[in-house]
Amino acid sequence: MAEAAPDVITLSGVVVVVLVNYLREHQAWGWMRMAQGSSSLKGVPGVIFAKVMGSGHGGGFSIRPSASHQGLIVMFDHAGQADAFLAGPIVQAYRQRAAQFWSGVHEVLSSRGQWDGEAWGPTPATHLKPDHTVHDDAGAARPLAVITRASIRPAKAMAFWRNAPATQSAMQSAAGCTLAMGLGEAPLVRQCTFSLWKDTSSMLDYAHQGAHQAAIEAAYRHSYFSESMFVRMRLLEQHGQWTAPNAMSTADATETQAGPPDVKADD
Repeated sequence: MAEAAPDVITLSGVVVVVLVNYLREHQAWGWMRMAQGSSSLKGVPGVIFAKVMGSGHGGGFSIRPSASHQGLIVMFDHAGQADAFLAGPIVQAYRQRAAQFWSGVHEVLSSRGQWDGEAWGPTPATHLKPDHTVHDDAGAARPLAVITRASIRPAKAMAFWRNAPATQSAMQSAAGCTLAMGLGEAPLVRQCTFSLWKDTSSMLDYAHQGAHQAAIEAAYRHSYFSESMFVRMRLLEQHGQWTAPNAMSTADATETQAGPPDVKADD
């Protein structure tokens, strides 16, 4: 952890993302985790940043909240602490109550902007495990994870959300997007997106054209955000399964997610 400027702290570490779609009988338990927020992770060794967030209907980007979908974004000082967290009782409690569960461990490659007044810096190589070191050609295609988040000015919220359906549709159909979930700290005004891409070029093709590009241009032209951040990360490890983005629209009406054929999680 180091200061980038007198009033901005830069956090550097290993990022864990956990996505959960609860079984119906455990949705109340999930809401309690939301109510507790990051305080539910108090005392976990190595945590330097933590968010417990809800999601939109179907795990997407809707203003209608989901009763079953939830996400955690947690930064740890070292990869060993991230591994211990994923194997520990907190994450296992989420997994045991889930119809669908996915977790990933990530190295931050680059970031711009801030989250709660803090910036994120690249993950130091010394904070990774030896088997996380990249040995192959530097130009080889590797999975890329992206976090985008924004605090939306309340007066601009409805204008921002008018662009959401088009950008969600574009992401769901984007070539190379293998996972996407809309997350939020607070309804309407504190929003976040986590997405996983086959490679960097796939992400850039989506980001720099069509509905997403138009939405970003509008956001900055009309000052929708009081704070925003964009993070690129290298996926180091992943466990579990999650619905493919192009399947989300078919699940939207029923909230049924991929998993064992007899498991159904409804909002």
